[in-house]
Amino acid sequence: MIRKITAILIMSILLIGCGGSKRAAAKKKLATRPAKTYENTNKTDKRDTPAETSVETKKAYEYSSFSSVEEYINHFAPIAKEEMRLYKIPASITMAQAVLESGAGNGDLTKKANNHFGIKCHNWTGEVVYHDDDEAGECFRKYRDPKFSFRDHSLFLTGRSRYADLFDLEPDDYKGWAKGLRKAGYATDPKYPQKLIAIIERYAMYNYDAEILGTKVRDFKPEPSDKVVLHRVVKGETLYSISRLYNLTVEELKKNNGLRDNTINVGQQLNVTPQYNGF
Repeated sequence: MIRKITAILIMSILLIGCGGSKRAAAKKKLATRPAKTYENTNKTDKRDTPAETSVETKKAYEYSSFSSVEEYINHFAPIAKEEMRLYKIPASITMAQAVLESGAGNGDLTKKANNHFGIKCHNWTGEVVYHDDDEAGECFRKYRDPKFSFRDHSLFLTGRSRYADLFDLEPDDYKGWAKGLRKAGYATDPKYPQKLIAIIERYAMYNYDAEILGTKVRDFKPEPSDKVVLHRVVKGETLYSISRLYNLTVEELKKNNGLRDNTINVGQQLNVTPQYNGF
């Protein structure tokens, strides 16, 4: 009898010891299990926009500067032509707007935000920058890569009813598009259509449209003008702002006026005559 009781006690002790070891092992295992982390996706100012949903956009911002208008055009013309294939916006118009709005890639807004079309925030959910334009500190869209500025330009025009009539025009009617953009409220400058047309004809951008449409490429050469146009510098103006006003590059302004640097003075008269009487 005593032997049975002793055997039962020994078995009970062993069972309790095993149970304790299992619980200790379980606790140890639980303690070393890594915790899960969750990313907050409710970042309204960082969310990808329709123009930025590609994996390719998950990289550092890219900013470029260009030494000439021709270099800028050659760099971005393939993108403008691709946008024409996809969205039926004349490549000539896209490219001319980009040249004018971005200062051929060298404007402050373009350098800060890869914004080549001066598109303001509106209902934008991506990143933004603040830039002085018609008013001080206006909100503008910011892009990870310049090509997404071009895509957003296409989405901007195709997604708003006020531009719908433009798509009833012939796809190579760049003059109709230039006038229609101004009429629809894209720009407030009354000379906006003439400036776009001048850029298109100066750099033969109508040939981009012909290439996409498979039509005959034209050899258009505008008539030269002997008229000299002068501009008197007022306070706050720079060579860059004046160059945009007259559809010239800063280098052309410097060459036309014998300037060695970008220094100009209030009251100074500058020769701003374009290569031809574009507008």
